[in-house]
Amino acid sequence: MTSSSTIAPHAPPPSRPRAGGTVVVVVVCAALALAVGLVARPAPSRLPDHHVGDAALATLAREVVGEGQPALAVAAVTRDGTRTVAIGAGLDDRFEIGSISKGLTGLLFAEMIGRGEVTAATRLGDLVPVDGPIAEVTLAQLATHHSGLPRQPPTVAQFLRGYWSGLSAGDPHIATLTQLLAELADVHPDAPPATYSNVGFELLGAALAAAGGAPYPQLLAERVLIPLGMADTIVPVSAAELGPRDLLGEARGGRRADPWLGEAMGPAGTGRADITDMAVLARALLDGSAPGIDALTSRSTFDEEDSIGWAWFTRAVPATGTTVVWHNGSTGGFSSFLGIDRDAGTAVVVLAAAGEPADRITATGFTLLERIGGEA
Repeated sequence: MTSSSTIAPHAPPPSRPRAGGTVVVVVVCAALALAVGLVARPAPSRLPDHHVGDAALATLAREVVGEGQPALAVAAVTRDGTRTVAIGAGLDDRFEIGSISKGLTGLLFAEMIGRGEVTAATRLGDLVPVDGPIAEVTLAQLATHHSGLPRQPPTVAQFLRGYWSGLSAGDPHIATLTQLLAELADVHPDAPPATYSNVGFELLGAALAAAGGAPYPQLLAERVLIPLGMADTIVPVSAAELGPRDLLGEARGGRRADPWLGEAMGPAGTGRADITDMAVLARALLDGSAPGIDALTSRSTFDEEDSIGWAWFTRAVPATGTTVVWHNGSTGGFSSFLGIDRDAGTAVVVLAAAGEPADRITATGFTLLERIGGEA
């Protein structure tokens, strides 16, 4: 698989968390671990017997995805039509879609390039108040994980938020944009090329919002979601925006997970959608009608399996001889996958109300895509 790239490589040494207070951090983390260990953990949930939607798809979803979550929704899009099913939820109940939010940001980026509002070569510092080497990073580098920025801010504060989240199922991404920029003030973009970076997409979303003159959630809705007909998809900033349709996810071990919210993280991972809207998105990506569809075009090598466009990965699948464009997502209490196989005319969405490793939900999604494509 080949793809073109005009993205300059960065020096290989990765950024590391800032030194200082190591002993204090260890002591604090040990205390937190002890405190959480005293809390009884419930048993993980299992899917209920009932479902809403396509019965055959429900059977396949249980077989491939498994029973170990409180709620599951799947969409299968083929040339013959769209099938959806929800187990333990309604077809209009919203799941966190995690890093599929990055795919939506990629569509917005491509849409704004098409309008001439930004270019691939636009510097971050032209739109966001940052100084030093980060200011020279381009929007293309952010959108392809070639910015040299780390996955998360390399600070003790972020380390502690992440550590506590792993123990308590709390939200580790509560920073405002102002707080994020402060945490990145001394960071040098020297991580290896293709370092997967939430920070990069947080900054990309902030840059697009500045160029578009509107908050990111509003801009995404106006330019991408509403034109697609995804009126029920949201990027919540606060718990006040959530309602009865917004499911609570489950962390590994059975604990209910806090919703992922926050101003900074929205473009990278806090979107929420129901399976009906996600099926609409999958259909528009499959037939090429989505705003910003050029985001799916490969522009750089990402790793041994995938190339990458604006957020979206492309992978050749030797077993089927087809090429799949895809993205996954994993939050504290949810996991998700969206894959498009244009050769087979098939797309699949998986939304699960349980947090699990991203590689597992990806393998599950590819299996479903192959099974459904084989039936089409």
